[in-house]
Amino acid sequence: MELVFIFIFGTAIGSFLNVLILRIPRDESVSFPASHCMSCNTPLKAWHNVPILSWLFLRGKCAFCGAKISIQYPLIEILSGLIFLFSALKLGLTFQAFGVALTFDFLLALSAIDYRYKMVPDSLNLGALTLAVFSVASFEQFGYNVTNALLFAGGFTLLRFYLSYAIKKEAMGEADIMIAATMGALLGVQLGLAAIFLGALLALPALMLTRDESEESKQLPFIPFLAMGCWLVLMFDTYVNNFMVGIYG
Repeated sequence: MELVFIFIFGTAIGSFLNVLILRIPRDESVSFPASHCMSCNTPLKAWHNVPILSWLFLRGKCAFCGAKISIQYPLIEILSGLIFLFSALKLGLTFQAFGVALTFDFLLALSAIDYRYKMVPDSLNLGALTLAVFSVASFEQFGYNVTNALLFAGGFTLLRFYLSYAIKKEAMGEADIMIAATMGALLGVQLGLAAIFLGALLALPALMLTRDESEESKQLPFIPFLAMGCWLVLMFDTYVNNFMVGIYG
């Protein structure tokens, strides 16, 4: 029963993520005005905001004007619920599990914004990094998280300078450095590097699909793939560690 409540709580957080995803790129307040239809601007009733269920009962349409409601809303809510559920299953009912789940929820919001708007808001990026650093079970782990975050931030900053000099143009943005630091804080150095490598592998098919498209459409959002790589490595950290030991000894 506890896991059911955790999933429901996660979907409620996911409902708020939809607000962040929609309003932050537009520089709008996430608090005011209250939730409303984006087509007719009619304020929504409380029962119109029940995660997942409202979208299903309304059949994906506004109750007032009948405008289509994007499937993004229930999808984000379901993913957020699953993030909280599997974080609890992996780490137990702990403060660390809560912090890790919130970190991945922020990465989920960043992924949606990166995919939709090709932008990465600093507020969410710094929020994810801060949550990752403070998602600890002990004071020693806090120091470990800070150290790894700084190592990844410094390492990717140097990589950015070298690559930019070599190819004579900006190789990666500051947002990528913060995402790398977040991954380092969550996973440590060895697993963090594995997650970045896995994220790059996951992005390859999408890169192949965009090879014949225009230059503007070729701008592949990379954060969703890094977030997926980070999540998979966290969930299967034992298997990843064993695989790496088998390769490198």
